[in-house]
Amino acid sequence: MPKPGGRLRLVDVAERAGVSLATASRALAGRDGVSPAVADRVRQVSRELGYVANPYARTLAGGVSSTVGLVVHQVDDPYFSEIAGGVIQVADEQGLLVQICHSGRDPEHELRQLRHLIFQRVGIILIAGSGYDDARVQAEARRELAAYQSLGGRVAVIGRHPLGVDAVLPDNEAGGRALGEHLLALGHRRIAVAAATGGLTTVIDRLAGVAAALRRHGLALDELPIVHTDFTRDGGRIAAERILREHPDTTAIVALNDSMAIGVLSTLRAHRVGVPDRISVVGFNDVSVAADLAPGLTTVRLPMTDMGRMALELALKARSKRPRRRPTGHALVIRDSTGPAP
Repeated sequence: MPKPGGRLRLVDVAERAGVSLATASRALAGRDGVSPAVADRVRQVSRELGYVANPYARTLAGGVSSTVGLVVHQVDDPYFSEIAGGVIQVADEQGLLVQICHSGRDPEHELRQLRHLIFQRVGIILIAGSGYDDARVQAEARRELAAYQSLGGRVAVIGRHPLGVDAVLPDNEAGGRALGEHLLALGHRRIAVAAATGGLTTVIDRLAGVAAALRRHGLALDELPIVHTDFTRDGGRIAAERILREHPDTTAIVALNDSMAIGVLSTLRAHRVGVPDRISVVGFNDVSVAADLAPGLTTVRLPMTDMGRMALELALKARSKRPRRRPTGHALVIRDSTGPAP
């Protein structure tokens, strides 16, 4: 136990929790190798003893830390690359260093990454990418970030997250509605959707937008084939294979991000399916390569680099009493991958 008046040490937490020093360190850093029950006990003891506050406070008080922790879903996805570019631009202007972490769209892994960044005493945490439809994990993340902010840490997110922090909100639902309206105006009714798995709020919102467009034309989303795969190029390939095999009369495919759309186009090309003569394809985000594909991809443009800048600029502002919200807007970009229904 710590001596009266003495500085609290990690070994004091370990002794109270009945674990080794190494186990206590891994638990507080959110690293693998510790059972959830043991990790929860160590974190509870650290809160009771006040240990969590000390490592934060030495670095965070007064905004001393010069490191920004950026959590992305997938480092090789152009969507996150462009967001990271915007974060890095502002960080350079402010003399800050950016540390990028990869969550793999796994909410448990993302929570571990957040704990690791907090343990590493970064001054700002940014979460880029969708929130999760997982109340338990999101509640854990909210508690961790609330404690972090109470001791001087700053947080902002990109996407819809139930975390009670400043947020940049991509125009996902309105963008999904624009894609649906575009295809319906071209006469398409046999529409399939390539969507992601994992309960991502981005997918939920984009599907809600497509559903709203369908309702205006007397149609329903649950009447459409929706194929759930990974939110990646390979996921798009797999989705397109299933659509061609199980729904051969499809005339349009909505891919819920551009990476999936690129995979869809690759599969259609391999099967010698004409785009857009036989099947139209749309994506979402307008990543930098979308205009250079053959055919060019019709998609919804989000200002991804600006989104990264906006997120860090929000985090650098003095914390407000209520979380701030910054909408992004969107634009439908029509290219050669869509045409009239055959």
